[in-house]
Amino acid sequence: MTAEIIRDHTLLRTTIERLKKQGKKIIFANGCFDILHVGHVRYLQEAKTLGDVLVVAVNNDASMRALKGKGHPFMPEDERMEILAALRCVDYITLFSEKTVDNLLLHLRPQVQAKGTDYTEETVPERETVLSYGGEIAITGDKKTHSSSWVKNDLQHKTN
Repeated sequence: MTAEIIRDHTLLRTTIERLKKQGKKIIFANGCFDILHVGHVRYLQEAKTLGDVLVVAVNNDASMRALKGKGHPFMPEDERMEILAALRCVDYITLFSEKTVDNLLLHLRPQVQAKGTDYTEETVPERETVLSYGGEIAITGDKKTHSSSWVKNDLQHKTN
């Protein structure tokens, strides 16, 4: 089974509210996921263990360019979402266009926001937003030893 891609945030909120009424715990993760690597997989797999439903928000192409600069993304948003949808641990995927997911978190109000180990609970950019509605922050995944840029640079080095 592949995850469902829901671009309409109002529809996604309705879906999440229905799942919460069924007693499901909603976990939210986000990122660029430009070149999917083992660090991403470990982050998402551990996030899923914290609850029942994992929602993944993906930076759209424009927000990736704004965050990472020229040459990004390596893969377009539709392909990044399709790859994530194939992961067994992911239930729903959506796009966002802002620098942070504060607005989306306020809209969806998941019980837990999972972030990778390049953050601490104190340095998560959306920390105050999550705490404002009673949510929790969780740091998941392995130590930050993988990145899309590292994978790209390693592949270029091996082919030269």
